[in-house]
Amino acid sequence: MASSLKAVSDAGQDRMTPAGPRKDELSLADFYTQAHPDIFAKTKAFYDFTREQKRVGHYVARRTLLTASQNRVVIHDERTGKPREMIMMASNNYLGLTTHPRVVRAGIEAYEKWGAGAGSVSLLAGTLELHRKLERKLAEFKGAEDAIVYPAGYSANVGIIAGLCRPGDLILNDILNHASIVDGSRLSGAEVKTFPHKSVEGLDRALGRLSPRYNGRLVIVDGVFSMDGDIAPVPEMLEVCRRHDARLMIDEAHATGVIGKRGHGTPEHFSLEGKIDIVAGTLSKGLGGVGGFAAASKEVVEYLRFYSRSYMFSTALPPAVTASLIAALEVIDEEPGLLVRLWENIRYMRDGLIGHGFNLGESETAIFPIIIGDDWKVKEMTRLLHEEGVFVNAVFYPAVSRRLSRIRLSLMATHTREDLDCTIEACARIGSKLGVVK
Repeated sequence: MASSLKAVSDAGQDRMTPAGPRKDELSLADFYTQAHPDIFAKTKAFYDFTREQKRVGHYVARRTLLTASQNRVVIHDERTGKPREMIMMASNNYLGLTTHPRVVRAGIEAYEKWGAGAGSVSLLAGTLELHRKLERKLAEFKGAEDAIVYPAGYSANVGIIAGLCRPGDLILNDILNHASIVDGSRLSGAEVKTFPHKSVEGLDRALGRLSPRYNGRLVIVDGVFSMDGDIAPVPEMLEVCRRHDARLMIDEAHATGVIGKRGHGTPEHFSLEGKIDIVAGTLSKGLGGVGGFAAASKEVVEYLRFYSRSYMFSTALPPAVTASLIAALEVIDEEPGLLVRLWENIRYMRDGLIGHGFNLGESETAIFPIIIGDDWKVKEMTRLLHEEGVFVNAVFYPAVSRRLSRIRLSLMATHTREDLDCTIEACARIGSKLGVVK
């Protein structure tokens, strides 16, 4: 399909071969490659495509926030050129910690004491006492012996996997694993295979068939999957890994602060603290900051400090961010009401959307995929929700298959009942108008 694309004119008219897709069926996949001697040719075609998307109101990337990321935000509306208040249903700030007074105050105090940056990579001259404290807190939080902190969740997954795995090793990924896991797996040079989503039987068969051909074996799953909000069957997968002498790594990006009795994530949710080989994740979602981590045995963490290139060659987290993350971990433990309110909102929103007939797939957590299966309807529903003051994310091909394109909502503990009611009512009204629900 991509090779048939020629360009899209300034007027939005297709310049394509007869076999190419219609203009309203184009996706990012159509601009990934192009048979042209100029490597920039595809960028012109894509730029013209985005101009047409803006013209029809289907371009919703990079909406600019004029206020902090919380339940209600003010954005600069490109279509009107004016500020607009919206209900934020697209943030991963699950517990509202980005604006929690204690978290903010800790960052300000650290900025004044430690300055703007760490000054070096962690392995050399960039490790502050704050970083060591955050590592200890994360290890305790995840029930591990030690932890290592990265500048981002993406670089954590890439660095962990490429730091541990080598040619001759085997990596088995759940087919819906996050892109950072896929990229780290490819970078490692190991053999990379996938198994069906959450399939314990598929994992067992793959390990039984493939294990004898390889050296080390690493199985990787998301604790909570980012596009569907469902939870991996970690206990059963851990049992399979043990039976085949494989190691298990889980990505906690959307689990930390959301699942588990105290919001500590997947290991706590399944009472498996200290039993998962590698617990990785981001610090940018439930913890409200930025960064990534791996929590594991002392031996594994020490090895990663010297073999994980995204750690070795990245300047350490800024002091203010680090201090805010320490405070965020403390708030989760000391203010359990935040987790209670988040789950009250999750149950209320689920009942409301399902009651109107929306397909939420297998969602179990704070992520709500409204599965539509039509890229144009996804874009149009996103546009109409924007006009009604509801900020949502559109997810379509190639991020998901065309039959599973969706609107993706994320809930926060700080959402009010009014926020939820307005969102449910707007989704129902627009969904009915577009034929998404009856």
